[in-house]
Amino acid sequence: MIFLDRLVIGILLIASIGCSSETNPKESHENVFRYNVYGGISSLDPAFARNPRNIWPVNQMFNGLVQLNSQLEVVPEIASSWDISPDGLQYTFYLREDVWFHSSPLFGSQKTRRVQASDFVYSLDRLKDPKVGSPGGWVLNSVDSYKALNSFTFQIQLKHPFPAFLGLLSMRYCSVVPKEVVEKHPTEFRNHPIGTGPFYFKRWEEEVKLVLRKNPRYFETDSTGTQLPYLEAVSIRFIEDLQSEFLLFMQGELDFLNSLDASYKDELLNPDGSLRDKYVDQLQIIKGPYLNTEYIGFYLDQKNPAVQSSQIRKAINIGFDRKKMLRYLRNNIGSEAKRGFIPKGLGGSSSRPWVYAPEEARKLVEEFKQIHGITPSLRLATDSNYLDICEFLQRELQKIGIQIQIDLMPPATLRQAKSSGKLELFRASWIADYPDAENYLSLFYSPNFTPSGPNYTHFRSDLFDQNYQQAMNTVSTTQRQQMYRSMDSLLMESYPIVPLYYDEVIQFIPKHLKGLEPNPINLLHLKNVYKIKNRP
Repeated sequence: MIFLDRLVIGILLIASIGCSSETNPKESHENVFRYNVYGGISSLDPAFARNPRNIWPVNQMFNGLVQLNSQLEVVPEIASSWDISPDGLQYTFYLREDVWFHSSPLFGSQKTRRVQASDFVYSLDRLKDPKVGSPGGWVLNSVDSYKALNSFTFQIQLKHPFPAFLGLLSMRYCSVVPKEVVEKHPTEFRNHPIGTGPFYFKRWEEEVKLVLRKNPRYFETDSTGTQLPYLEAVSIRFIEDLQSEFLLFMQGELDFLNSLDASYKDELLNPDGSLRDKYVDQLQIIKGPYLNTEYIGFYLDQKNPAVQSSQIRKAINIGFDRKKMLRYLRNNIGSEAKRGFIPKGLGGSSSRPWVYAPEEARKLVEEFKQIHGITPSLRLATDSNYLDICEFLQRELQKIGIQIQIDLMPPATLRQAKSSGKLELFRASWIADYPDAENYLSLFYSPNFTPSGPNYTHFRSDLFDQNYQQAMNTVSTTQRQQMYRSMDSLLMESYPIVPLYYDEVIQFIPKHLKGLEPNPINLLHLKNVYKIKNRP
């Protein structure tokens, strides 16, 4: 009955959405890929591509020197090839000469121009410019200098060897942007972007709809030589209610469902995570490894003694059953986070598994009470999409003597409060930006304290920092992964976080949609996607 009640509410919401927004008949053609983003998009400027909501549309409009394929291998993009010096310090990129920016009157009478090496100089300068304030400036921390050797040769010099550097350059922060467009209207680039990608910006009615159109001059082709992309357009909606998103998907108004909300997961999935029989002829389910750790973070500069207590932080970590949580709340999608913060699939994860030990957790709580004379009480901030998990934790931790109050916040408010250190506990996730465990450990390196970096917990350890710096100077992959494993274990001895589960990519698409492949960092690539009737 609860599900049916929510369906009725969702139908009413859809009706109100339909009445309040204009529909363009041309955008309903079958050769349009339609998906929804809840939580909104804050910017289409690649310098601010810090989360999947922003990264996904940016990924359709922009390119960088290199990209990752579905196996997370670094492959050419605008750079057709590159050389790395024997000492690992110098990277020389040879650019394609057939990459053009999207059309704009700001380019003059020609309306466009070729991408050149000097454009990458400008783009990286802008990325580290404090006046721009990009959250991605840290990407260049290992870079000593860079320059254009000629029109189509770009060179980067590192301060020290960093084997993961090529993967780092695949991030959309490092996309190329045109100087004349950005500097003419710097504050408008966020909502009128000009890139080089398979789709170009058409229009954006914030919180309503974003439309991208096929780039007729895109440089990549498929294995048969056919120009990409196949789709004519991408249409993105911004519906905050996940039940409404689900209903639109089931009605054929959306082509993609990337969420697994508690309100409909049992409608689509069997308890073992397989698709229910009644949808087998209608839908496809796409699953794959996902370099994403879901966790609870402690802001360690909070004065609450329960936050400051390593006993309480440990008690929370060992005091609830992750396997039970996944079985009842996730239909076994994902796996227990039993080996620290680094997820399965990346070399360097901790070798010591967690043990569910509620009796030991109760003893730790009792010791805290005797020392402080109070019952440990904490406030946990989350958004509505993870309320069920937080309520599960609330019930389970109450059994071991810890009181949890849940603060429900809109996603944007939660992100801001997390960055500014206003929360005691917060539910969060970390999706790999590039395929190296350093990406996870950077969240606990003390120079990366928020708001200037991703260290949201304000964890600090001189030994951890020393090991992190040493790992960044280690060329050997085997040695570096050993150091990563040591750092992950060191981290979890202090319990600044509560790893919940290592996620799994799960996507639902209609049967007639082809070419969409999952990848372990859950990037949305649409250049190879087509609908059966529209394949060239």
